[in-house]
Amino acid sequence: MIPVVDLRLWRAGGPHERRAIAAEVDRALMSAGFLLVTGHGVDPDLRTGIRSAARRFFALPEEAKQPYAVRVGGRGWLGPGAEANGYAEGTPTPPDLKESWSFAAEEPTGDPAVDAEWFRPNVWPTEVPELRALVTEYLGRMRALSDEVLGLLAAALGGPAELFTRHTGHPTWGFNLNWYPARETTGEPRPGQFRIGPHTDFGTVTVLDRQHGKGGLQVFTDRWEDAPYDPAALTVNIGDLMARWTGDRWRSGRHRVLPPPADAPAEELMSLVYFYECDPGTRVESLPAPVGRVRHEPVDSHVYLRAKLDAITVG
Repeated sequence: MIPVVDLRLWRAGGPHERRAIAAEVDRALMSAGFLLVTGHGVDPDLRTGIRSAARRFFALPEEAKQPYAVRVGGRGWLGPGAEANGYAEGTPTPPDLKESWSFAAEEPTGDPAVDAEWFRPNVWPTEVPELRALVTEYLGRMRALSDEVLGLLAAALGGPAELFTRHTGHPTWGFNLNWYPARETTGEPRPGQFRIGPHTDFGTVTVLDRQHGKGGLQVFTDRWEDAPYDPAALTVNIGDLMARWTGDRWRSGRHRVLPPPADAPAEELMSLVYFYECDPGTRVESLPAPVGRVRHEPVDSHVYLRAKLDAITVG
């Protein structure tokens, strides 16, 4: 079961209420790796404004978008056929039926090697200048919200509040505006082709603002099911590094986005996806029993992330 967690109750609750919420989060992350969160304070008008501006970019002809083309992990436009997320888990699929505009961390650390790989300047489409202010505001809210979620996760494990946030002093992050075109645009999907193929996210936590549709998000527990939807909620899931950190107590949330539906050929959707990570070079080591269930070999967080990004790159 994927619960709805009201962050207002978490902030204002007494010890008993906070313990109950933490226990609910622990159960949810053990079973599916997903939560819905309300009370997050992110203005719906801000989210609407970002979608409106981004759609104006995605509606441009391909020759106008091509100068912004990048590979996975870059800053700019990921066009059709740029990635296939199923490859991250070893599931060969045709390329995902989507386009994205990708942003990522850009404030330098002062370490030239780290900055060259993880903290490069973002690119902004000149055709939609209003996007910059909207996205900049949204990113600030996502950073604060993600640290709050990490504090909640620490409490769910019975650990200190800074269990995870002590590793987010200068974190990396990625932010994708994912546009899922209509079947009228993509044509008939190939066998095994999705808007996003089945995968788990790679890092710590993902915060997703999505739209409901027939060709929308599905979550895997013991079978594929449509993810619950609440227009007031953001969807939060944990990734592979968080699962490793908890010694597989928690489940990296496996998910996919269905292909554009044949019975709704004009349906197009857009998701705002914020991937929050830890500081480059963080050593991710499984928490010991009784919290952890499996003792994984420690990994360098960003060596792991780079390998996963490379795995889903097409071409």
